[in-house]
Amino acid sequence: MTNSSKIELTQFLNQQYLCESLTVREIETLLDFTELAHFTRGQIIADVGEVGEALFFVIKGEAALYFDDHGTEHEIGRVGEGKLMGEMSFFDREPRSARIRARANDTQILVLTRTMYDRLRVEHPYIAVNLLEHAIISLDHLFRRLSNDIATFSHYIFGVGKK
Repeated sequence: MTNSSKIELTQFLNQQYLCESLTVREIETLLDFTELAHFTRGQIIADVGEVGEALFFVIKGEAALYFDDHGTEHEIGRVGEGKLMGEMSFFDREPRSARIRARANDTQILVLTRTMYDRLRVEHPYIAVNLLEHAIISLDHLFRRLSNDIATFSHYIFGVGKK
């Protein structure tokens, strides 16, 4: 990572919820533990069945989550700039249930591998706790969205609440 790209990434992350309680120096430290990866439109970032060995943070572009139904992909969600992804499999160490693909050319992703996360936890626990809290909030938003979708679907199918 060049000095100018590290400065740009630091400025970008400084504006993101993930890093709102981190100092600029802590953001720079976090960047030292990550790698910047570039993906083209349609390229697989993480695949179904893999155990999550990395967390991903979208810096530029967009990614989409796909469910594979016997060879046919169905888009089930999108992840935009400033968002974390891959946290479920990363933390529970279960195989991924969705495929993650880049939706735009030159999609840029910060990758934090498990090995580097383990080092970060020991060497900079405050930064690691910040990441963990962000992952919990991300999963909470997913759970709430799914709960609302199920409630809406149940209302539609079963007429719950109709008089």
